[in-house]
This record gives sequence, structure tokens and C-alpha cells, in this order.
Amino acid sequence: MNRADDPFDTYLLRVLCILIAEQSVSRTAIRLNQSQPAISAALKRLRAIFNDPLLTREKNVMVPTERALQLARNAQAALSALDSLLVSDEHFDPATSEQTFVVAMPDYLAPPFFAHVVRVFRAAAPRARLVAMPLGSTFDYEQALSAGDADIVIGNWPNPPEHLHLSVLLEDEVVCVVAQDSAYTQPGKFTAQAYLGAAHIVPTPYSRDQRGVVDTGLSTMRVHRDNRVSCPYFNLAPSLIPGTDLILTTGRHFANFHAQHVPLAVLKPPIDFPFMRFYQLWHPSRHRSAAHVWLRGLLTQASQELKTLRDMHR
Repeated sequence: MNRADDPFDTYLLRVLCILIAEQSVSRTAIRLNQSQPAISAALKRLRAIFNDPLLTREKNVMVPTERALQLARNAQAALSALDSLLVSDEHFDPATSEQTFVVAMPDYLAPPFFAHVVRVFRAAAPRARLVAMPLGSTFDYEQALSAGDADIVIGNWPNPPEHLHLSVLLEDEVVCVVAQDSAYTQPGKFTAQAYLGAAHIVPTPYSRDQRGVVDTGLSTMRVHRDNRVSCPYFNLAPSLIPGTDLILTTGRHFANFHAQHVPLAVLKPPIDFPFMRFYQLWHPSRHRSAAHVWLRGLLTQASQELKTLRDMHR
């Protein structure tokens, strides 16, 4: 929420919460669409108000004080209570809503998914805001949902938390992506032994607590792959494959999309993997929110784009 749109002027409290979460003035400035000097000035005011440094520098890292952690918890509770005053579940009209919706998501869903979300969102809710928050290995998505920092988290971990609500967006088969001229495309060349002995490109995991479907499947079989190349983004990985012997193991919808734009071949893996399940997660406190129901429906509708991609060239 921009400061001009905040009827309670909770700007400093929001800065405090995000500063403690990000432990960085620059990242806080990006999330709030503010300048770094503005966030530094806000931090200075907060320090004076609470008579506490709040964040101290240790080995080039900003570390929150105990007082700051307690203040952030109380501030988040206060913000959630104030935000609830502005939201009425008796009636939700996307055409007039000025809410901000936050979806925490990875980039292992092909771009047409979120492109569809944005098109429909802009048409249906022109005065609302949509924030796509990136996932990362240090992102506590359960805390983000509980605190209201995220409305929806999209994931595909084999064992999502049972206390969160879930709906499936797509069930997809696992495939392998190789260079279009790879030797693995020749009949009889892509065996289980070849797969396990090959060099693999593996994007950085998004969850610090759970293995993905591929690694879970291999672990069950007591084998492992050679993770020879790592990259920070799923959508970058396919473009790194042409001209190499690398293999990317991913969902079919993702593979089929990138094979339209990059010289790649999509192969059935020589090892049986369980299906990937892509789903949206949300906190029980928002389950009956009319605005939240609308958002979940929008994401579910967009999942049809992924199903179309999955069914291409099967």
C-alpha cells in the first residue's frame, strides 16, 4: 500500500516490518517503491521513537535487535487489525477495489500463466494492485501467509503444510529437456544409466525445508544425479542447454513452452518419476474472504494456460 493510499498513515509501521524481514534498506526500498534515502530517514525516525538501534551491522549484515523483533511482531498484528477494517467480506467488487494482492511464486511455472493472471486482473480490477513476490531458500512462506505479507503462495513441494488450505492448479508429468541435436535423442541412447551418468542443470531450490519431486524420487530409488550446473532461475535454465550435453528435468508444460523458443528436445525420462503437483496455498484466516476467493479463482482460471502447454506435442 502506497503512503498516499493509506488512510491510517501506517507508513512507519510498514517500514519497520519490512526492514526487519528484509534486514536491508535497499531491499525495503524496492518492496515499498521508495528511495533508499526515504527508507533511511524512516529508520532514523523509528530509532528515535523507540530509543533503540533496531538494526545493527555485523560483518556487512544488518541484524535486528531483540527489541526490533518484538516491535515487528506487534506492528504486524496491529497492521493486520487495521487492514481488516478496510475489507468487508459482505461484498467485493473487483472493479472498484483498491486492495493490494500479493502472490508469492517461483518461476517454474511457464510465463503464460502469470501473463494470463495480469491480463484478467487489469481488466477486472483496474484500481487494485498485484504484487508478485519471488520465493527464495530463506523465504519463510508459512510466516508470510500467517502474517498477511502474502495472500497466496504457489508451490509444488511434495509435502505442503497440512494446516494451510490448498487447491491444485496443475498435475504434470516429469520430462527431460536436452539440446535438439543431443545424442540422447537417438533411439536407445537415453537409458537410466545414461541419465544417472549425465551432467544435469539444476535451478536453485526454492524451499529450504523440502526436496523437489525429482530429488525425492531419486532418493527413494537410492540413486542420485550429477548436478553439474546450477542456475538461480528456472526460466533461465532452458536457454543454457543448447550446445551442451546438459539435461534439465522439469514439468512438461514448462518444457513444451521453452521448446517453442529455444532449440530443445523434450524426452520422456528413462526413470519413473511421480507426477508434479502445482498448487496454491493460503492461510485459514483468509479462506472465506470474498476478495481472496476471487483471487484464488483467477489463479485457477489461469492454470488452464498451463494445461494447454502440457498437452502440446505429448
